[in-house]
Amino acid sequence: MNRPDQTQANFPHALLVASGKDKYGEQRGLGISAITFKVTPQDGNGLLILENTFREKGGPARHLHYNQDEWFYAVAGEFIFEVGHEKMRLKPGDSLLAPRNVPHVWAYMGGTSGSILIAFMPAGKMESFFREVTQANAMPQQDPELWRAHGMELLGPPLDV
Repeated sequence: MNRPDQTQANFPHALLVASGKDKYGEQRGLGISAITFKVTPQDGNGLLILENTFREKGGPARHLHYNQDEWFYAVAGEFIFEVGHEKMRLKPGDSLLAPRNVPHVWAYMGGTSGSILIAFMPAGKMESFFREVTQANAMPQQDPELWRAHGMELLGPPLDV
């Protein structure tokens, strides 16, 4: 049976992004960590996958996404999460889905270095958020308007680790 392969139609060629590298060859810092874009959508309806690599303990402020489910996959190191009222730890190989409109916060627990893959479905304005906040090479400001402009609600400070 000769059918056009939908995957081939949507992605005319393979996309290889080497370990530790960014799809665009750019550097993005959040002070305690670095962000590399691995998969970016052609528009806000597609999938965004990034890798967040930590040198120090910490993580983002408590927040929720209006329109994105956020999926996490721990690659190296240990992370703590609070999603809604649930608290959990992720170790390498563990994954977690934080549904849209559910408050969540997470942090790298420390040690040598940590790495986590994060997928946003759909991407919405998350790529533009990370492009904007990494210009300062610091964790994102706790400015409610900044977060709201990118489809999120800022709900509280980062976890104390």
